[in-house]
Amino acid sequence: MGTRVRGWRWRRNPLRRRSDVVEAWTVLAVAVLLFLGAPFLGAASAWWAHGQAQETAAAQRADRHRVSAAVVGRSPDTLPSVNTGGQHSYRATVRWSEPDGAERTTTARVPAGTRHGDVVDLWLDSRGRNVLPPMGDSAVWQHTVTIGVCSTVGAALVVLLGNCVVRRAALRHRLAEWEREWARTEPQWTHRRA
Repeated sequence: MGTRVRGWRWRRNPLRRRSDVVEAWTVLAVAVLLFLGAPFLGAASAWWAHGQAQETAAAQRADRHRVSAAVVGRSPDTLPSVNTGGQHSYRATVRWSEPDGAERTTTARVPAGTRHGDVVDLWLDSRGRNVLPPMGDSAVWQHTVTIGVCSTVGAALVVLLGNCVVRRAALRHRLAEWEREWARTEPQWTHRRA
């Protein structure tokens, strides 16, 4: 049974090679980057993404407004069973009254099962186009968490990939050192001339 000596790459000994020291420092750098750097980067990017998402949501709330529209008919190019936001919907012609009394008609997505004459909520932008509802708080937080997690995982993967590259280079260098040492030592053991 062999005994395992902890920290042998950090101690001075005649068997320690330069590649061992490089590998020891790499392990330390990888540990610091994985446990401190990647989470910090994830938190910073999540904080930035949260601010951006809140600005976008505020701009959407300022630009969009909801109207109640009556379904007056189906669109001739109806595509049934289109899945939008977890609900099936189809396109239908809807009509509503503007605050000044003018009647407006457009084609919009309505939930499946909506019948002629039913009233649906419709979101319009400042130009009067049918748009999705403004982003809510849950969507802002989903975006924030997604960006934070992806940044953390991405940083960790980059660190681990860098560790693999350094370890492979250290192994290649170590094998080359062993070959040189063996080329010097082997003739003494086998009494052959090189």
